[in-house]
Amino acid sequence: MKYYVGIDLGGTFIKAGVVDENYNIVAKASIPSEVDGNDEALADRMAECAKKAMAELGLGIEDIASVGVGTPGAVDSKNGVVVYANNLQFHNTPLRAYLESRLHTSVYVENDANVAAYGEALAGAAAGVANVVVITLGTGVGGGIIIDGKIYTGFNQFGGELGHTVIEYNGWQCTCGRKGCLEAYTSATGLIKMTRIAMAENPGSKLWEVCPDMNKVDGKTAFDAMRLGDEAGAAVVGKYISYLGNGLANFVNIFQPEVLLIGGGICKEGETLLAPLREIIEKESYSIEGQPTCELRRCALGNDAGTIGAAMLWKQA
Repeated sequence: MKYYVGIDLGGTFIKAGVVDENYNIVAKASIPSEVDGNDEALADRMAECAKKAMAELGLGIEDIASVGVGTPGAVDSKNGVVVYANNLQFHNTPLRAYLESRLHTSVYVENDANVAAYGEALAGAAAGVANVVVITLGTGVGGGIIIDGKIYTGFNQFGGELGHTVIEYNGWQCTCGRKGCLEAYTSATGLIKMTRIAMAENPGSKLWEVCPDMNKVDGKTAFDAMRLGDEAGAAVVGKYISYLGNGLANFVNIFQPEVLLIGGGICKEGETLLAPLREIIEKESYSIEGQPTCELRRCALGNDAGTIGAAMLWKQA
């Protein structure tokens, strides 16, 4: 049995897992990132976390075929360099070189959204599917594109930023600098903003019954109010789903993936979210009668997707 290590690098925690050749995570470890702007100190902690996961199985680095890393930011995967990652204070950081000098094995580095998409395509909700698009709805909107089994990143390796496609021309300001991005409207942040606007405009709404403190609004608030029969809550949910469905239909028209996956906390709504999205995609996507069409599914692996995808980055080399 061969073993691989996948490292999921976040601004708060570093997570590592030992993955076998059947894509099973057989050991895990997690330590605080303690980001302080020191690239090499963070690389030390990543190596420490990887070794901690290996120790759970009594393995040494000689037992590990390769190590893969999923990191936020713009990544030059060919050279193993994180060109820019604001939250981690990376700027042209040679992460592969840092880790190879500490772990003494081959290391592969890729954007975290891409490795999560790859993990789902290998072992998750799109296992065995060659053409997959993955959208993750969190604080932002992450995207990953798998074409013919390969992570697609464009000629400069920075492609796949699906959350920064515009769905509302000159709309809400996005953190990327553009206006009207999918992320501005369909991230959890965007949904919370919509909900707060509705609360301000509808002081008698059951939105206030669900969440009396506007500062504690979350991605469930509008859905919960809708389930209580609240018109304002239902209007927020409808608006949110229409924006998201429009964006997803765009991606189907561009890539025609066999499977389109969505993940993130909002997806816990299940068919309440997925069923109307399927209707929009069916209506808005370009298709020819009698031809196969894209299937919308929910991501299956959760946080494990990034670990598995990172561990298997050697397959992309």
